[in-house]
Amino acid sequence: MSGETNLAVLLASMEPVLSAELYVYAVVSEPQLTDLTLDNIFGLFREQEGITVITSLAYAQESGLSYQGDYRCITLNVHSSLEAVGLTAAFATALGEDNISANVVAGYYHDHIFVQNSCAEKALRCLQKLSKKHQA
Repeated sequence: MSGETNLAVLLASMEPVLSAELYVYAVVSEPQLTDLTLDNIFGLFREQEGITVITSLAYAQESGLSYQGDYRCITLNVHSSLEAVGLTAAFATALGEDNISANVVAGYYHDHIFVQNSCAEKALRCLQKLSKKHQA
């Protein structure tokens, strides 16, 4: 199944869900990465400066990782295609209008939006409002 590409359908059926877990972003070296347990890594991306990992606040503290901020994850439960056009722009614009920073990770099935913990509930309401606006 390749996922939905129709923007109107995507927006109407986003079904955003806010996680209870607190997440952090940390940069680790290759040797540090091998010491981490993959089960505790929510996301990973290699950059020239280092390896960015997204993990729980609790695991970062337990592992002695230096990290930035505390975030909650909003998962859009619609199965969006990796080739869909406009979904990220639409929700990023809505969140931006509410002065909410969005750090987006696209998985094969869903988009995951990391927002600062302090505005997570506000971000969820914003996305629910956006979705409702596009429902028939």
